Amino acid sequence: MKKIASFCVDHNKLQPGMYISRIDDDIVTYDLRFVKPNCPPFLEVPAIHTMEHLFATMARNSKFQDQIVYFGPMGCRTGFYLLVRDMQHADAISLVQDIVKDIASYEGEIPGNTAVECGNYLDHDLAGAKAMAGKYYEIVKSWSIEQLNY
Repeated sequence: MKKIASFCVDHNKLQPGMYISRIDDDIVTYDLRFVKPNCPPFLEVPAIHTMEHLFATMARNSKFQDQIVYFGPMGCRTGFYLLVRDMQHADAISLVQDIVKDIASYEGEIPGNTAVECGNYLDHDLAGAKAMAGKYYEIVKSWSIEQLNY
């Protein structure tokens, strides 16, 4: 089988940041790499789960709500994928910066955190998600379009 694009990136050289993983017509997949690959500790599942709920909810309630296709974790537990449609790279960077900054200081209920709304609603870590977001914000707060390439 042909290798997929994300397996063609040298993960031994990859640093935390925000990158363009692929472009398919009008959909851009961003690699939001929170930690260095192959270097434990990796992101913890409950914090990842909470980050997914918060980021997806905030993105889909932002001024770019119609451009958001998907936000979800990488199986390797080193980051997330953000898929957007018809969106400028500068706007995507700004959206990520704003949301992780907001998550770092978030106070309140985790959206979609009931048995009716979520398939594993007891497995969350708001403090962990906030800490993860704060560290990532420090990485991407000055990110530029030129840095989006691996």
